[in-house]
Amino acid sequence: MKIYLQNNLTGKKEVFKPVHRHFFRKNEVRMYNCGPTVYSQSHIGHARPYVFADLLHRLFRYAGYLVTQVVNITDVGHLVSDADSGEDKVEKAAKETGQKAKEITEKYTSLFFDDLKELNIDISKIIFPRATENIAEQIQMVQELEKKGFTYKTSDGIYYDTTKFSDYGKLGKVNIVGLKEGARVEINDEKKNPSDFALWKFSKPGEKREQEWDSPWGIGFPGWHIECSAMSKKYLGQPFDIHTGGIDHVQIHHNNEIAQSEGAYGKAQANYWLHCGFILINGQKISKSLNNAIYLSDLKKIGMSALSYRYWLLTSHYSTLVNFTEEALRSADTAFRRLISKFTGAQKGKINRDYLAKIVEKIGDDLNTPEAIAIIWSMIKDENITREDAYATLLEADKILGLDIENTIKGIREASFRQIPREILDLGVKYNEAKRRKDYNSSDKIRQNIIDKGYRISDYKDGYRIEKI
Repeated sequence: MKIYLQNNLTGKKEVFKPVHRHFFRKNEVRMYNCGPTVYSQSHIGHARPYVFADLLHRLFRYAGYLVTQVVNITDVGHLVSDADSGEDKVEKAAKETGQKAKEITEKYTSLFFDDLKELNIDISKIIFPRATENIAEQIQMVQELEKKGFTYKTSDGIYYDTTKFSDYGKLGKVNIVGLKEGARVEINDEKKNPSDFALWKFSKPGEKREQEWDSPWGIGFPGWHIECSAMSKKYLGQPFDIHTGGIDHVQIHHNNEIAQSEGAYGKAQANYWLHCGFILINGQKISKSLNNAIYLSDLKKIGMSALSYRYWLLTSHYSTLVNFTEEALRSADTAFRRLISKFTGAQKGKINRDYLAKIVEKIGDDLNTPEAIAIIWSMIKDENITREDAYATLLEADKILGLDIENTIKGIREASFRQIPREILDLGVKYNEAKRRKDYNSSDKIRQNIIDKGYRISDYKDGYRIEKI
């Protein structure tokens, strides 16, 4: 099975070729996904890269690869400005709330894990290293860069001299000459070049940080970018196969990672670079100043589930800019519920290999999930394939899509799926079966029973939908 990926380093769609072989028997995929800065709750825009990374993980496992996946937890070093100025986000949150930095990071790491579980992402298959637990590795990499002449010292830290790395900006072909100080990069009189960045920041004189460490250059903390280079090498080796993140990481964060890793060790950090597009909320960028962030927990309040949101994400290609609206999510929720209700009570038949091959081929083509879902709906409407065989085929495809179809149909996920009680779900199954038998007298009685218990059931062409009244 060939898998094609749009490599943002080369700008071309390429057939994926893994770097590593596991004991010379099976190919192994090693991938690193930029994780959250755990100073506040992650919103739905943050969730997109992890659904995307989960799709990659599932696709490779389905294709027979061994997968090692790393998602970092940034619990120190990410400053208010990505360009090494302002307060540390975690320290700032601790001051504002009166909590300890460790309390802040543990709280939001736990909430992040909860979100992943709601999105049907198996966290047991992922390594989650924390920046604070890998300080020695970061110091070691800075020392390596220092030996090779890439660093210089200022009053506030150790910086990387980007002019010493001839390929700086090659990811996304960033125009370094046109990068004007004071625009994307903050002004710093001691920096030799606007694109230079901090490897190690010194604690301010007279200030005692909650998170600081001794180093060969003085007490302080690592820069934001160095953690990813150091931890990806520690857990995946160098080079590893795939590095992913949001499109906003291309210009600064990921180019800085490349400069650090290649500068220190003289070889590529990763062979493939893939990035998610932004999510807008009602046509606007998600921003604290606009106070327009939406969280997965908010979706439950309007009767939506995290799985419906995952389904909505799959209806667009991961690399595209998408606009989230409640109307769009409700439309996706309706479609997902129709998909579920179509197979409520169904038995598994035989997998239709022709349809499955078409679905898998589309997903293998740079994760073309919109077309894969379109093929699924064509299969469902195909009168030449039985309901049972379509169900078996759907469940097989869902090993990659990760919509947890089978457990949702069984009612195992009702707590996150509109919180419909098992009793009501069972009545829905009986109602659907009565309708299929054209036993309308029984279906009407079941409908009334559902209404009497405080819920409504609505009919659709491909099934039904239950809602709390």
